[in-house]
Amino acid sequence: MTSLVEFLFPAPARRSVGSIVAWWERRRIAYNLVVGSAGVVGVALGTVLASLPPGGLGWLVLPPWQPIVVFGVLANVCYLLGPVTELVIDRLWGRQILPTGPALFRMGLTFSVGLALLPALLMMIGWVFRVVTWVF
Repeated sequence: MTSLVEFLFPAPARRSVGSIVAWWERRRIAYNLVVGSAGVVGVALGTVLASLPPGGLGWLVLPPWQPIVVFGVLANVCYLLGPVTELVIDRLWGRQILPTGPALFRMGLTFSVGLALLPALLMMIGWVFRVVTWVF
């Protein structure tokens, strides 16, 4: 398997509290790198779009750093929901259900990357709106 496939479709953890928590913690750095990279792209694209005419600022203005740090901290707090959810599912249904860690990890990663790119999407929509109102 390729590294990307192994990252997105890993083997699940053994069914114990320690194994599940360790499984999630081994993936935290990669999660932070992927989400952080998406955040950098989102901020850079949003900054460029905010400076474009018509009606743009005309120069690049970096956003304040505080919301970026808050997003990073909240992303890691939300990451904790993964192992907690997996442990609750394992406690409630035990061996009756397949391990849920890999699916929860993919869903959380996808949501977090989308959330990191959302400001850039909103800035793009705003720029298109500015262009359309300027033309018409």
